[in-house]
Amino acid sequence: MPSKPDNPYASAAGTYGDHAQKHATNQSELEARVLLKSAKILQDLQSDWDHVTTEILEEALKYNRQIWMLFYDTALENPENDRPANLRSNILNLANFIFKREVEILTKPEKKKLDILININREIAAGLMEQSRNATSNKKESDKNKGASAPSGQSTVV
Repeated sequence: MPSKPDNPYASAAGTYGDHAQKHATNQSELEARVLLKSAKILQDLQSDWDHVTTEILEEALKYNRQIWMLFYDTALENPENDRPANLRSNILNLANFIFKREVEILTKPEKKKLDILININREIAAGLMEQSRNATSNKKESDKNKGASAPSGQSTVV
């Protein structure tokens, strides 16, 4: 019988990764979309700041924190993954910064404090989307090259 995982966030990260691989074009694209969704939620809070309650703010920050916990735990729990050590370190440091900033926002809410979270999410999402586009282009080029090397009259589809 499997034992209960010590880290529930790591378990969630594993489930997230499995889901992403099954249902998205690729994981980078899914991660980018989730970050953009969080950025939009935070931006909407800023736009309607006068009507934001503590509960609404907490829920939005919780959503953002859950995303970053997945990134954090994935970097922490998978040291032999395909990420270089410096990238893993950067993810951990950035996540720690975000967690600290969220505590500051919850302690003394100010709409201006959301700017950095929105910008980080958008910038990371842009990088992930670029990575996704590059991966798609490389796959298409690879598939094209495979097709070019197939003998005449034979299908490259398996």
